Amino acid sequence: MSAPDMATAASQQIVLGRHDELKKRQRMVIDVDGTGIGIYFVGEEVRAYLNICPHMGGPVCQGKIMPRTLELVADNGKSLGLGFSKEQLHIVCPWHGYEFDMLTGRHPIDPKVGLTPVPVQVTDGNVVVTVGSPRA
Repeated sequence: MSAPDMATAASQQIVLGRHDELKKRQRMVIDVDGTGIGIYFVGEEVRAYLNICPHMGGPVCQGKIMPRTLELVADNGKSLGLGFSKEQLHIVCPWHGYEFDMLTGRHPIDPKVGLTPVPVQVTDGNVVVTVGSPRA
């Protein structure tokens, strides 16, 4: 499954609402003319990605938001099991568990693999997503 070619369509800006209200949600998934877009709020930061996992085309933006899973390692190199990052949140695809950094959209192991960004900004206190334009 491939991402729609939004770069060929006319650019359209969509005002989603007030940033101070929307950021309480942490995430929202919208549909624009059949194209799913996930909008993520991390503190004052806003990110948007196409709702298509690069692995197998799953609805990645509908997956869980979780802290990054880390292997805990003792000073002697022995594994202490798994733990969770206190700094990094990940989007986890519901189909196969692929994880992506919520701020960068990148896979934690292979930085060449990532979600397709969609331009989003806060303008005059409103969250505005731009579709049909070259990607951010």
